[in-house]
Amino acid sequence: MSTTSNLNPATTSAHVEQVIRSAEHELDKLLSQRAETMKRIGTIKQTLVGLAKVFGDSVLTPELALLLGRSNARKQPGFTRACRVVLMESGMPLDARRGYQELQRRFPDLAGRHKDPLASLTTVFNRLAGYGEVRSFRNQKGRRMWEWIAESDTSQAAPLLSSLQSSQKQAGAIATQ
Repeated sequence: MSTTSNLNPATTSAHVEQVIRSAEHELDKLLSQRAETMKRIGTIKQTLVGLAKVFGDSVLTPELALLLGRSNARKQPGFTRACRVVLMESGMPLDARRGYQELQRRFPDLAGRHKDPLASLTTVFNRLAGYGEVRSFRNQKGRRMWEWIAESDTSQAAPLLSSLQSSQKQAGAIATQ
């Protein structure tokens, strides 16, 4: 029994092109949503790290501290996690050398575990850029820079900060009574 197709090649081609265009449109839309989500995650993480710096790590739940890389749940912090922390808490773009200096300052034991820690740091920074967590660009001198991605509009953090300020005022009023 022979199976021959009665499909018109021109019609089939048009349908395939339509499916491809539709899939491409959906993929573009999803990638855009992912980029926006990563920016929002970056903003929220930076806000939480800032609050923990001001009020101490005790304001974070253990789960949240672990997600932010501020927990001592592991004896040896992972290199990628340490790189995330360095970028997230830097507040400004870092080149590889400055990132390595911060890594040495914050996680001195990590450097000794790598044959070429500067190359390892560069690899991880580039991987984080690939994940959409970090923005990579060249500065005026042509040096590669990396920066934690966060929303430029801090309106997402505003409700959190105003809630925190009102809680502080209430705590201050109770303490003076």
